[in-house]
Amino acid sequence: MIHTNNAAVISLLKDDACFIQDLFSRMRSPNISMESKRELVLFLHEFCTLSKSLPLVQQLRLFRDLSGEGVFEIVSDVLQSQDRKIVSAGTDIVILFLNQDPNLLRSYIVQQEGNSLLGLLVKGMVTDFGEQMHCQFLEILRILMDSFTMSGAHRDVIIEIFYERHLDYLVDVIASSCPSRSATRTSPNSALVGGNTEVHRIKPEILLNVCELLCFCVVHHPYRIKCNFLMNNAIEKILTMTRRSEKFLVVAAVRFMRTIISRNDEHLIRHVVKFNLLKPIIDAFVENGDRYNMLQSGVLELLEHIRKENLKPLVIYVTESFSDQLMKFEHFGSIQAFKLKYQQYLESADMKLSASVPDMRKKAEGRGLEKEEEDYFNESDEEDSVRRTKHAHSEHNEESKDDVANGSETGDISSRPKSGGLVDYADDDDEDFNPPPKEPDRPVDDDELLTISTVKRKLVNTGDGKHADGEVRKRQKIETRITCAKISGLTNLASKHKDSLASSSPSCEANGVLGEHATHSDEHQHSTDTAETSRQVGGDCIKAMGSLSSEKAVNTTKINDSEPYLVR
Repeated sequence: MIHTNNAAVISLLKDDACFIQDLFSRMRSPNISMESKRELVLFLHEFCTLSKSLPLVQQLRLFRDLSGEGVFEIVSDVLQSQDRKIVSAGTDIVILFLNQDPNLLRSYIVQQEGNSLLGLLVKGMVTDFGEQMHCQFLEILRILMDSFTMSGAHRDVIIEIFYERHLDYLVDVIASSCPSRSATRTSPNSALVGGNTEVHRIKPEILLNVCELLCFCVVHHPYRIKCNFLMNNAIEKILTMTRRSEKFLVVAAVRFMRTIISRNDEHLIRHVVKFNLLKPIIDAFVENGDRYNMLQSGVLELLEHIRKENLKPLVIYVTESFSDQLMKFEHFGSIQAFKLKYQQYLESADMKLSASVPDMRKKAEGRGLEKEEEDYFNESDEEDSVRRTKHAHSEHNEESKDDVANGSETGDISSRPKSGGLVDYADDDDEDFNPPPKEPDRPVDDDELLTISTVKRKLVNTGDGKHADGEVRKRQKIETRITCAKISGLTNLASKHKDSLASSSPSCEANGVLGEHATHSDEHQHSTDTAETSRQVGGDCIKAMGSLSSEKAVNTTKINDSEPYLVR
């Protein structure tokens, strides 16, 4: 019933257009007393708190209406008050708006000239308003700069404003709150500022919250804060907390370094090695001794993380720089594993070095062998080229000699069409010549074909009588073979014709020579006439060969005219 009544009251108030305007106008009035102003601020805080009983859509509408009426201007004025109760109410109002819609506050900060509200929040974080107040300011700044909830055009603007105007202020607060190296830790609230020792009443809890905010920035804005750390050497200033007597501040410094190393950023790692930034942490670890506490566990976990992540520059840097200090802690497994990792790096480096020397020798030897092989092949190529040149000259000389011996034969041969049917045999082939087997029996009409082909060759021979005498010897060799084959074939034909004529009439004689054999009937006459016919036919064949031989060299490209080649 109370929750429902609160929702009804808030609904009536937010629907009244004049109510919010009158409220804010009275709070802005310069003539208002502190007591009245305090009551109005507490009323606004309660009004915003009870608005949670409204539905979500109505809550968002109410906060947007309040933002439009200038509620953040009222809060900025409240945060400058010295009354802690009013400041606490103002921070609660800001958190309520951030939980509802962070972009409302971000839009106001971006549009505000001078960004006084963000500066007031940062300043309030390092001001002693009470333990609860420190956590509220830290929470407000975290929500404002949370990169996961940022959207729109205000995402990068808020971050730029914070890093340009307020980050260095927080780092300087830490540096000024810690003693110098020469100072003792008996006075934890003293620091050296501008060469003079001043006492700062900054509580350790405030420094702890500032360190937590810096760790948050390292995680959410790694690139932006890296640039600031590298340019301003802010890491060394933050690590001055290891000189504080409060152990939780020393542990906070170790946690901050652990956050930086966990980013695995090469630039930050080189920066740590270059400026020897792990020395304050190792010194605090050695000073802690064998006391089993958060400081010891934090440093051992930091070394274990470096070893597991295989951060070689840090492993070498820690072992070579602090091996003497860490010698008395070798009973810890983390320290033993850390040194073992360092030895493995050295062994791998030695192996690479030893392997590189033979490789260089092999490469040099390989280059020498390649050069020798290249020279060898170049020499062989030169010898081959010289040998080819000599061979070409010798062939050219032989050809010139042949040309002189044969006269104009070369010019005549080049002007003739190339022979495709006859083969140029050497002189030694005459001794090993074996006559081809006898041709199978052909019909009687083959004689007529033979006679016709002979006539054709004679006709062709009359048009090709301009050949030189150089081919006569070659033709005679081929003609001799052809003559033998023709004689053998004609002999078979003659005997075949004789048998056929003996059983047929005189009217079937094929030519004058064969018709003469048909008038005899006795066997003796038959054998005599057969021999005579063979000689006569052979003589005719030899006579025909004279005209046939010159024609073969011209018409060998035609298959039907190269009968001697087909017979062979």
